This record gives sequence, C-alpha cells and structure tokens, in this order.
Amino acid sequence: MVDRVVFVGVDTHADVHHAAVVDELGRWLGDRGFATTPAGYAELWGWAGSFGAIAVAGVEGTSSYGAGLTRYLRAQAVRVVEVDRPDRKSRRMQGKSDPLDACSAARAVASGRAAGVPKSHDGVVESIRCLHLARRSAIKARTQAVNQIRALLTTGPAVLREQTRGLGRKALISRMVRLRPELNGAQHPEQATKIAVRGLARRCQALNEEIAALEVQLSQLTLAAAPRLLARPGIGIDTAAQLLITAGDNPDRLRSEAAFARLVGVAPIPASSGRTDRHRLSRGGDRQANRVLHTIALVRLHRDPRTWAYLNKRTAQGLSKKDILRCLKRAIAREVYHDLRPTCAAAVATIVDLAPMTSPTSSRAAEVKAGRRPPEGHRP
Repeated sequence: MVDRVVFVGVDTHADVHHAAVVDELGRWLGDRGFATTPAGYAELWGWAGSFGAIAVAGVEGTSSYGAGLTRYLRAQAVRVVEVDRPDRKSRRMQGKSDPLDACSAARAVASGRAAGVPKSHDGVVESIRCLHLARRSAIKARTQAVNQIRALLTTGPAVLREQTRGLGRKALISRMVRLRPELNGAQHPEQATKIAVRGLARRCQALNEEIAALEVQLSQLTLAAAPRLLARPGIGIDTAAQLLITAGDNPDRLRSEAAFARLVGVAPIPASSGRTDRHRLSRGGDRQANRVLHTIALVRLHRDPRTWAYLNKRTAQGLSKKDILRCLKRAIAREVYHDLRPTCAAAVATIVDLAPMTSPTSSRAAEVKAGRRPPEGHRP
C-alpha cells in the first residue's frame, strides 16, 4: 500500500455512487463508480484504501442517497463529512459530470472547505423522524380526502348538499359513512356522488385511526427524548419532534448555538446601508424547523406573559412586529439549543430580556405596561 494520506469524495445517486480520490495537495489519483449495495460499499472502501490511508471521506447527500454509505464508512472508523453540491458558478466554469462532482467533493474535504458533521441516523431521533413523516403524510392525505368530499358535495345533488351544510369535519365524515347508495345505480350522478363520498369518508376514518396510533408512539418517544423541551411554553409534541429531527441523534455536531440558529434559518443577516442599520430574514437553513419556531413564537405571543412584556418593550423601542417576531425566533432558538444538548454545561433557562409577570392590577393600561396583556390592536 502506498504510504500517503488520501481524501475521498463521493457523488451519490440511487443506483451508482461515483467516488474520487485525491492526495493532500488535491491532485487527482483516480475515480470510479460503485453499486449502492453492501458489496459495492465494501468494494469502494477497498479501492479507495489502495491509494493510501484514508483521512476523511466527503459524501454528498448523507441524509438521502448517501445514508447507507455513510453508515458503512463510519463502521470502518473513517471520519465522514457532509459535502454540498458545487454551486452554479463552479458548474458553469468546470462543467457537470459525476467524476467532476466526486473530484470536487474530495478537494473540498482536502482543503477543509467542507467540514459539516452528518447526522448519525442511529438513535431514537431516527425513529421519531420515521413516525413523524408517516403522521404528516397521513394528515395530508386526510385533508385532501375531506377537501374532495366537500368539492363533490358542492357540485352534487342539492338534497345531499343541504344535509351536510354547516357540518364540521368529524360530523361530515360520520354522516357520509352512513350513506346507503345504490351500488347498481352508478350511472346516475346522484348515486355516483354518494358512492364516491362514502368511499372518501371511509378512507378518512382509516386515516384517523392511523394518525391516532402514530401520535401515541410519537408522543412516547418524544417525551422520553426531550422532556425539558416539552416543558417549555408553546412547544408541543409536533414542534418538539421536528426540532429533534433537525438536530439529529448527535446534536453535539452543532458547534454552537449560533450554528444552530443558522441551521434553523433565524441567524440575523445584516442588511445595512448608509444611515440604515437593520437585519433581514434568513432564507437558508431547515425551513421545517423555521416553521415550528414561527409557530412557537405565535403561540407565546398569544399566551405567554413574558412574551407580552417583551413585545411591549421592543414596540416602545420602535421595532416593527415583523422584526420583533424575528428577534423572538432567534431567542427561542437559543433556548431550544441548550435543551437539545443535555450535556451542555450552561443551559439557558429563559428567553433573554423577557421579563417575568408582575403583580395584578385592575387597569388595562397597567396590565399592558406590566406585560400581562398585549397592546390594543395587537395581531401576532
């Protein structure tokens, strides 16, 4: 074996992974395609090792097509880093092919430009991710089925439409399941409508049972994994599960709470010019995590006295509600980060600058000033 240190880059796909090997100076040593099977992973490992001692392997898509290869390389005690695909400017200048992408990944690792630690996908958070994904899919399918029922009733027979006018989702599904259409009369629009909406209602009932079963399992796992997170105001099972999924089974890969803020898309981005000093919205990061932080902030604006006090304080300083919401999301991300990392020495107990509730008074103005009630006209 050649006595040198080499770096591996892998461009991942569904059926074939293309790997490239470079030396410490980024010089190309070889590239080759391998099947996305256990035998293919072993063949890639042996081939790359023939060039020298593998220092680091850079893999694209460690949470998708590259997940299996990432697990295999980690089992071989190889340090694996996540590599982003080349940007459009580089692709316009260098071209696009699997060997070029693999070589670019290897050089990014060798130069230290790529250093992101991928998720391990080997603990309870991976189980939460699977259940959370199935639950979201079932909820989406149920919503689609209910919308289709309402659409069919809107264009269907007037008698059937009047029977369901003003009914909520549960009552509507219960009513439609009890329909008794003439199965041999599907050539008539009225009977065809009844057959269709009854079938959709039965689908909704099955989805309700599936969602309820998934919620029980998801609640048990999330409560066991993040009890401190669920104790925070405004955080429920769904939002806690998404934050755990974003952090992964190895949240220690997040070097700081600033890195976590960038991951969830709440790190303030400077947008100042001349006499204007401001920050703008970050459009990067995990958008699902950003969505749940937005939900938590809205819930706290409705229910948390400390957040009302913070709203009053920042409004008095001249900030708009949009900017206040961004500040809240950043503060919540700081709070959540320490709950996701139980080994952290100094956990943050409360949101910075959110004052506690003071003694009660009868005057609304005093309550607004004390932060126990939002100001007039407040719409989160």
